[in-house]
Amino acid sequence: MLTRKQLVSDGLDAGPVTLQGHLAHQGLPVPSTSTIRRILGHHGLITPQPRKRPRSSYHRFAAEQPNECWQSDFTHWTLADGIDVEILNWLDDHSRYLLCCVAYRRVGGPDVVASFTATAAHYGLPASTLTDNGSVYTSRFTHGHNDFERLLASLSVTQKNGHPGHPQTQGKIERFHQTLKRWLAARPRPATLADLQHLLDAFRTIYNTARAHRAHPGRLTPEQAYLARPKATPTGNPHAKFRIRHDTIDQFGKLTLRHASRLHHLGIGRPHAGTPALILITTHTVTVISKTGHHVLSSHTIDPDKNYWRNQNKNPGRWPGNL
Repeated sequence: MLTRKQLVSDGLDAGPVTLQGHLAHQGLPVPSTSTIRRILGHHGLITPQPRKRPRSSYHRFAAEQPNECWQSDFTHWTLADGIDVEILNWLDDHSRYLLCCVAYRRVGGPDVVASFTATAAHYGLPASTLTDNGSVYTSRFTHGHNDFERLLASLSVTQKNGHPGHPQTQGKIERFHQTLKRWLAARPRPATLADLQHLLDAFRTIYNTARAHRAHPGRLTPEQAYLARPKATPTGNPHAKFRIRHDTIDQFGKLTLRHASRLHHLGIGRPHAGTPALILITTHTVTVISKTGHHVLSSHTIDPDKNYWRNQNKNPGRWPGNL
């Protein structure tokens, strides 16, 4: 029972299927899940649960390729001083690979845009996204479109939203949040947002590489499953333009960008001098994002006739149109 006790102590799943994977990884004899369950029950290590619907009665959607669909949602955690913070996640639907896991005081629309853009810069664009109907993801029940919706449309990424009052649509990421919180609960409460982020970075490595996921044939880890097949890409508009640049904001708070064989200057702001940045360039806009904090620093409208493109944000760190 040493393996199970260690898993429980670490805040990790310790069910029969997980134990099977760990025994196989250690080169030990691997009994059936029913045998493991019987042994655990004999030692009083299984908590009785209410009778559930059989798994065969559920009709689950599963993406066939990595990047075919990214699920996103955020959850809450409490720091050592009692302050409530939020954790924003992006999860690949096919592989369960945790693409992004970032802590914020409060998740806002600019944070969703920034985290999505930084994640896409590293892993490529997804064909679609799946989220709930929170205002940071959609404005379809209020007015027009928000900035995340406009960004996805400009990149030909299909946006999907769950039905109101039906959280099962985002079941994968809801279950993931349970796994994340169980792991965090096994550790001392972090004192600061930065301390929490260090924990999340460690968890992301463990979740992606050190535990096989029961959803994958052959018991692959999320990372193995993510790398095992070709990635899907957006298909909506073959003419959509999207590129990412990595740069550092200069001492005057500016960046330079060549567009249509002409050099343009982007005003970011002197407080951001020396900040490593991601630059997202679409057909009509340029967005500058902090590489370290996943925050939008500035946004600019592409104007070929002007040398200087000013920051369209009303205040530093805000995304235009986000109230």
